[in-house]
This record gives sequence, C-alpha cells and structure tokens, in this order.
Amino acid sequence: MTEPQLVGLRTDDGVALAAAYWPAPDRRIACVVGHGFTGSSRNAHVRRICRELVAGGFAVLAPDFRGHGRSSGLGTAGADEIHDVAAAVAWLRGEGYAFVAVLGWSMGGTAVLRHAGLGGDADAVVSVSAPGMWWERGTRPMRLVHWMVETQSGRTATRLLRRTRLSPTMWQDVPESPVEVAGEIAPRPLLIVHGTADSYFPVRHADALAEAAPAADVWIEPGMGHAEVATTADLLARITEWVLAAYERRPLVCDDETRD
Repeated sequence: MTEPQLVGLRTDDGVALAAAYWPAPDRRIACVVGHGFTGSSRNAHVRRICRELVAGGFAVLAPDFRGHGRSSGLGTAGADEIHDVAAAVAWLRGEGYAFVAVLGWSMGGTAVLRHAGLGGDADAVVSVSAPGMWWERGTRPMRLVHWMVETQSGRTATRLLRRTRLSPTMWQDVPESPVEVAGEIAPRPLLIVHGTADSYFPVRHADALAEAAPAADVWIEPGMGHAEVATTADLLARITEWVLAAYERRPLVCDDETRD
C-alpha cells in the first residue's frame, strides 16, 4: 500500500494542521480518523487503523490534532479540537467526497462526538473508547492525564516526553461534555464502541452516551482495553462494515429531472 500524502489544513480559528491523506479514486466514502491524547497520524496503531480503512475502500484523512505531531497550536484535550475535525471534513468535501464519516479514538472520540453534536458537518460518527462525562479521576491513567494537563510540571513533561504541547489555560469555560451533545447527532448514524477492560474510562461512560443518544448503535466489547492499541483487525472490519451500511442507508437527494 502506498504511503500517504502529507497535506496542510487550516482551522477556522487559525491553527495550521498537518494531516496524512490516502485518496480513494472513486471519491465515494471518506473517513476522518482522530487520534487519542498525545498521539498523531504517525503513531503505529493509528497508521494501522488508517491502512485497514483504506483497504476497505475508503479515503482516509488523519490530522494531527493541534499541539500534536506536526501540527501547530496547543492541545485542549477535546475542546477546541472540534475545529480540527471541521477542517478535516471541509478539506475532504473540497476534494469531492460527498459522504464523510468522522471516526475518533479516546480524545479523538470526544472531538468527533462534540463536533457532530454541536452541528458539525458529518454524515456518520464512530466513537471508540471516548469519555461520556468530564473529570474522570477514578482510574490511575486518568489521574495521570489530569496531572499532565492541569499542572505546569505535567505540561512540561508532556512536551518533553510525548512531544505534545498543551494550552496552559486549557478550559477557561468548561465545554459541553460528549454526553450533553450526543443526542443531537441523530438522525445521522452514530456508533459507540467501548471495551469492558478500558483502564481509562469505565463502561459507565458508554452507558451514559447510549442513554443520551438512544438511536445510536452501541458495541460493548468484552475484554477490550483502551483506544487504538486495543482496536483489533476484527473490530476494524466490523467498523468498516458499519460505515458501509451507513453509506447505503444515506438519504438520496434526487434532482428535478429524476423525480416522479
């Protein structure tokens, strides 16, 4: 499989993003792939996910979120990243893709849920291992994440060790949580995937999202851990089938000449 093209995006709030792009000749279905916290499009597991989706016949655009990888700006742990998702979708529309699904893992799942739930342009949404509510401190990994984003020493360590630049002000106004906006995604198809062995976010986060968005498809995966590293080839194949089914169920718009 060919290596992706490196493309540049600019968000509506002025942040320059780098993204990896695998085109599809038929310009039929495109996927935005949103990585998790401290990840990037060059992460081995993210790249594996992208290649599997490309093998399924999709175009894929995987942006490095702000403050991550080769992008500029400062990360905000899922708040302003909705602008990054919007920029990726707009770029794919400009390339001629009429059906764009947004897929996100962990923080990327937060971003795609909030983007679509707040009225963003997406034809289908897939959230894997995303939180439903903010301020999870009941797990050791999330206590570490809070230290990384809330303290100067944590942000410095994250920049030096994980090459992720975080905003020192972070959330001056608390953004809407995924559970507050997930119900607004309908009637667009929504898939929520969560593992029973997720060490960051317990299954109650997926349960809360499912309650907020009763039209969603919800897959609780036995024994699955967290995010990209826990996403198996079998799960990716099923997600690919789900996106294809969402495409097949899309509303068809007929022009005047084809109407009865």
